Amino acid sequence: MNCRLCKSEKLEMFLDLGFTPPSDSFLTKPELNKPEIYYPLKVHICKDCCYMQLGYNVPGEILFCRNYPYDNSTSTSFRKHFFDLSKKVAERFKLGQNSLVVDIGSNVGILLSAFKELGMKVLGIDPARNIASKAIEKGFETIPEFFSSGLAKKIVKEKGKASIITATNVFVHIPDLDDFMEGIKILLDERGIFIFEVQYAAILIENLLYDMIYHEHLGYMSVKPIIPFIKKFDMEVFDIELVDTHGGSLRVYTNKKGKHDISPNIQEFIEKENKMKLYSLSTLKKFAEDVKKHRNDLVSLLLNLKKQGKTIVGVGAPAKGNTLLNYCKIDTGILDYITENAETKIGLYTPGTHIPIYPDDKLKEDKPDYGLLLSWNLANEIMKNLDSFKKQGGKFIIPMPHPRIVG
Repeated sequence: MNCRLCKSEKLEMFLDLGFTPPSDSFLTKPELNKPEIYYPLKVHICKDCCYMQLGYNVPGEILFCRNYPYDNSTSTSFRKHFFDLSKKVAERFKLGQNSLVVDIGSNVGILLSAFKELGMKVLGIDPARNIASKAIEKGFETIPEFFSSGLAKKIVKEKGKASIITATNVFVHIPDLDDFMEGIKILLDERGIFIFEVQYAAILIENLLYDMIYHEHLGYMSVKPIIPFIKKFDMEVFDIELVDTHGGSLRVYTNKKGKHDISPNIQEFIEKENKMKLYSLSTLKKFAEDVKKHRNDLVSLLLNLKKQGKTIVGVGAPAKGNTLLNYCKIDTGILDYITENAETKIGLYTPGTHIPIYPDDKLKEDKPDYGLLLSWNLANEIMKNLDSFKKQGGKFIIPMPHPRIVG
């Protein structure tokens, strides 16, 4: 295999999470009797550009085009994040009315709605047809395809060039990043801005957030490798911010060369990465050992509670939760079921571990002793929404960055 950024063959594996089914491939009851396909989940680092990435690429047609269950409108935290982003971008770059904003991986259209409220023309692109159809029903034009240079040419011909292109938690899903960036370059106007957000590898390593590793996330981005990659397309990164989504993400601002002053905080990020020895194999191998210890600690905690006769359920069914469940081998022998507020997942079963998913109201009915918070990145929001569970004596187990009981 070759590095997805620099094409080097000098890749070394540092983390092996075994074989798992795709994290968003939730099952219907009849599908429980059919075979599941498991794929290797191994992370490598490129010795040349330092990009961390999966060694195996599951085709996007498998990951995103079969009743894709992720709907970002169910979280008030994400809604606020997207509306704050739209306001910040409009003010900072002085967007005029009717400027074209294109959101790649637009999901059900939350960010599109935020820009539309500010008077922008908006266009969404999302290959998950069931999710794109929801955005279309809400009145947001959405193209149900994978973004590519070919699609970019088609959009320019029909809509003109974009002032802003956004891609939140999408960039590392792309197998052919070269063609993706060629498409960005084609679609952007001369002073246009491409803004993307990615979960930050430095925080993933530092806080042991290994459940963020799953097949949709082909890479784990840090600042050092992204700078030379963007330069290959006669573009440049001119600013980077840290935002709190997904446990800690980078918001990266890019444009065609020479259009904006380069922020000094880019170098500060790189210096911090070097200081923590992020790209050292010794650092990464210690991370791998800590992942094994975390698994042992979490499973020991859960099994001890079960020995005491306590009932445990899961709370939230995010994609990352399925990495945790499969790697730690947590199934219905430990969790009676999982509760969710996303209708796209209720009534289904988790891939690999086959745990049934029910509405959050089941917590009130059954009054379990503990809830394992699989959506730990939304812990404050979820615990507030499920305050009745705490009031009836329930306690939450937050698994990351170390297992702990709250309540």
